[in-house]
Amino acid sequence: MVLEAFRIFGVDCLNHFKGMFAFAVYQVQSKELFLARDPFGVKPLFYSISGGQLAFASELKTLTKMPGFDKNLNKKGLLSAVNYLWLPESVSMFEGVKKLQSGHYLKVKNHITDTPIPYYKPKRNTINRPLTETIELLDKQLNESIERHMVADVPVSTFLSGGLDSSLISVLAHKHNPNLSTYSINILAEDQIAEQMPDDAKYARQLAKKHGFNHHEVTITPQIVDYLPKMVYHLDEPIGDPAAINTYLISEEATKNGSKVLLSGMGADEIFFGYRRQMATLMAMQFQKLPKGLQKLSRWGAEQLPVQFAGRGFKPGRWAQRFTGFATLPPAQAYMRSYSYYNMDNIGELFNESMRMDKDELLEEHEVIFNNFYHGDIINQMCYTDTKMFMNGLNLTYTDRASMAASVEVRVPFIDKDLIEMAMSIPGEQKYHNKQAKGILKKVAEQYLPKNIVYRPKASFGAPIRSWISGSLKDMVNDLLNTQNLKNRGIFDPEFVASLIEDDRKGKRDNAYQIYELLTIELWFREFMD
Repeated sequence: MVLEAFRIFGVDCLNHFKGMFAFAVYQVQSKELFLARDPFGVKPLFYSISGGQLAFASELKTLTKMPGFDKNLNKKGLLSAVNYLWLPESVSMFEGVKKLQSGHYLKVKNHITDTPIPYYKPKRNTINRPLTETIELLDKQLNESIERHMVADVPVSTFLSGGLDSSLISVLAHKHNPNLSTYSINILAEDQIAEQMPDDAKYARQLAKKHGFNHHEVTITPQIVDYLPKMVYHLDEPIGDPAAINTYLISEEATKNGSKVLLSGMGADEIFFGYRRQMATLMAMQFQKLPKGLQKLSRWGAEQLPVQFAGRGFKPGRWAQRFTGFATLPPAQAYMRSYSYYNMDNIGELFNESMRMDKDELLEEHEVIFNNFYHGDIINQMCYTDTKMFMNGLNLTYTDRASMAASVEVRVPFIDKDLIEMAMSIPGEQKYHNKQAKGILKKVAEQYLPKNIVYRPKASFGAPIRSWISGSLKDMVNDLLNTQNLKNRGIFDPEFVASLIEDDRKGKRDNAYQIYELLTIELWFREFMD
């Protein structure tokens, strides 16, 4: 079908497609190679140009096996990985490798490679509709997207975390598959206590019982030491989000049960204003209106709070320290800092002198995206930025690679061209209806879900990372991130890393994700560089 569409429409075929894709077409007569990637970057496509030749693949590891491949490290890629825990699609870990950006195509003829050309530019203006009309349109678009994503020659199953997005997807998918299988993660009780995580599994069980889903639970055990190196290999890039392991384990369980296609609720938080950090950035704009003395006192108070207490995580301490770290910055910088793991002023201290690099480029790139559209609507500025950065660089990346490693195709109904264009036309105040994150989506969900699921507190699709870092991963931290190993690697300052680990173990700072990413980077170097 793709080939026939290309034959008939040429480049314009891309505007007729819906869904996820990355493909290449070689035209024998004209000797022209055509590469294209879907509008939102669900599927990966790496390419390398060296010695007048082009190589491309869906996996970075494939290119590294090419004869004469140049393994020069891209310092901007490393800086991005450290700062975000993932890499934006504008950069890779090797200087000689690029990613074809989402919504772009590339032509190569006679060894001459054109600049990638954008073919998809979503509408970036909001439409003031009555709330009831917005709810009806959104309901219609979501149901149509689900129906399209249920088309398959094998049974389609779903992720079911017990949160709003996956629950809504599952209930709507059930209309098309009465024998729907659902899969969720179950965290060990002791890890939930240490992490102060909500019990998501009970909400998934509640919904499964009500609708008669064929429900499966996968319990995450402390075998993280075995899974982490495997995930570094499959993810191709040093991605420091343990949610990739969740995805892999669920996909592995689905494969055992004969489920080869899973629907995910991914994308809803980005386009409907569902993240805590989005809310926190709104709060930061109000915080800046307080007297300077009160702002300073608040920052001092946050620094005094522990992040762990009596062996348990202390969320107020974690959240207060994180919030005051960006609460006084301008909107674009505040939002970037809300999901960065280092302050731009001191991130250079992490690196050895020989590895110091330009940090301003990251900030400038983020500000261009944040300030490009939706002026005066900070909610949609954040949502748009997330579709270009967080959704693309992290969520879609780890989901596709981790699931494909277990031979499962994950589909994302919220990341549908028609649905996203409709969602991004909704004014920010409707997305934040009644001061509720994802307020407009919750009004749609009320028609399908119990209110205790629709309006339950936000829970991330995460893993007990803090419990792991202080427990099952402690020996790996001591082994891979000790002073001698860091000196030998010559990238990170051993004293700075030691202080990160010490502050985390004493409960002074929540550095678990930074430490996890440093582990991931070291394992990535051993797999892809050494």
